[in-house]
Amino acid sequence: MKKIGIITSGGDCGGLNGVVKGAALMASKNGLSAYVIPNGYAGLYNLIDFDKLVELTLDRVDLIQANPAGSEAGHSRVKIKKINDDQKYERIKKGLEKFGIEGLVISGGDDTGSVMVDLSQHGIKCIHAPKTMDFDLQTYSVGFDSTINRIATFAEDLKTTGRTHNRILVMEVFGRYAGHTAMRAGIAADADAILIPEIPADFDVLYAHCKERYFRRLEKSDVNACTYLIIVAEGLRDASGEELVDESAGVDAFGHKKLTGAGKYVCDQLTKRFKADPSIADLMKREKMYVKGIFEIPEVRAVTPGHLVRCGRSSVYDVNFGKEAGAAAVILLLNGLFGVTVSGIKDGKIQYVKTAEAIAQRFVDLGIVSLHEQLGMCFGRPPQKVELKSELKKGQIERYM
Repeated sequence: MKKIGIITSGGDCGGLNGVVKGAALMASKNGLSAYVIPNGYAGLYNLIDFDKLVELTLDRVDLIQANPAGSEAGHSRVKIKKINDDQKYERIKKGLEKFGIEGLVISGGDDTGSVMVDLSQHGIKCIHAPKTMDFDLQTYSVGFDSTINRIATFAEDLKTTGRTHNRILVMEVFGRYAGHTAMRAGIAADADAILIPEIPADFDVLYAHCKERYFRRLEKSDVNACTYLIIVAEGLRDASGEELVDESAGVDAFGHKKLTGAGKYVCDQLTKRFKADPSIADLMKREKMYVKGIFEIPEVRAVTPGHLVRCGRSSVYDVNFGKEAGAAAVILLLNGLFGVTVSGIKDGKIQYVKTAEAIAQRFVDLGIVSLHEQLGMCFGRPPQKVELKSELKKGQIERYM
């Protein structure tokens, strides 16, 4: 093997440039030439039409900063199998042959990984460096740590405006059908409630928790100031199990509907309950806040940081993991291993699993949810008490993530 291609695909996030640099530098160390195949799988499909590719020489790699989020290689959301071209796999192979590329390092999440499995089954040699801010793969994934740190920072910052106006704030974040980002960031930001797809939301439970905590804080404040913060995952389901989608938006290349409106939905549910609760007027009057026709119930506002949680700077953890995963992927290619996902490096050994297994969706551990319910956090259900038992043997240590 003399030449490899590097592809990043799916959603952007922190740590991806670490993958690109790690793969390129390890390739150089082993006498390989590494090339960027730009714009994800769209670039791979159209490789045959490129006149040239950027080679990641040591001088060119010097121009890539590992810390900024996003990817020097660019992204797209393309499912190769769905391309309306009977010769699509041959076209890709001819493109690779044109540039002498014999193996691919591909960084992406479950959708990207599913395409990689497909490519492997058609004889294209690839290794998967796991990437998704959603943290829903079976391995750690580049981007998660960066994202939850940004979400937690934004959530903490929001409390200043919330407390100034005595608002109840609902912050909607990415994560699709797994609630890892909402949960971990919400815990770090001392959110009052976290709503995740794994637990259908009972808004009567949420309302009771919100009402008690909000008015207790107001009563205890010497300046009548408080806020209540809810972090909600975009894939929220209500008590009936229905998800919130934009039916007019259709589906993407991987069949996903556009999730939308979770934050607003939570606002509407709480506002409706505040208006219907006959005790609220008296509580507002007690705190000298009540203004008939203008300020009769607490204000509930939705905030959606959207792509701000993907951009900016990467966390130190993600840059480290990204570089290691990219470098390890090159070593696996050189050792004749294909169709697998790098899961880490331990004791000088590269750990990996079959990509088809790695991309199986992982959900939030509800036992951990129960622990935080015991600490007073609301997850939109009656608190579930689960006894925590020690199962570690003496001298055994498990990694947190």
